[in-house]
Amino acid sequence: MALIKIDTGIDGLFVLEPDIWGDDRGYFFESFQQARYEAVGINCVFVQDNEAYSNKGVVRGLHYQIAPYAQSKLVRVVRGEVLDVAVDIRPASPTYGQHYTVKLSGENKRQFFVPPGFAHGYVALTDDVYFVYKCDAYYAKEYEAGIKFDDPALGIDWILAAEALIVSEKDQQLPAFGDHLNFSH
Repeated sequence: MALIKIDTGIDGLFVLEPDIWGDDRGYFFESFQQARYEAVGINCVFVQDNEAYSNKGVVRGLHYQIAPYAQSKLVRVVRGEVLDVAVDIRPASPTYGQHYTVKLSGENKRQFFVPPGFAHGYVALTDDVYFVYKCDAYYAKEYEAGIKFDDPALGIDWILAAEALIVSEKDQQLPAFGDHLNFSH
């Protein structure tokens, strides 16, 4: 069993393609196995699993937690398809302010590793999306932060028309890039 690691051009941020075994009964794959994931550079201990359900057009993000609860996330989609986005918010990084997008779906089984120092979010491209992810730090409300998903300074193409997007009131109130809480880890 092997994982294919796809470089994003942004240090620490990468996409994984697992081996999938399928036949007329369905399929099987390892969605996580510590030693194999350590071999590709995921050297953290996951302490929490999360699941979100969304319909087409729902935007969640861009979210992150600040130290001491900054999180690494290993994300994937069980059903449906999303456009997943990570924005580098590490002030000392040469790619500060740059983003990377990847389509994750129940069909492609890709996983996206998002380390601390990135704001993260996604838009559901289909109905009935089941989005799951592992975190290496517990959720801590008092340490949560975010950036407005449609900040023109970021230039993220969310694929769907703006009028088709469904964004929570909380996410609509997030600050612009540059006005966000500084990330420190």
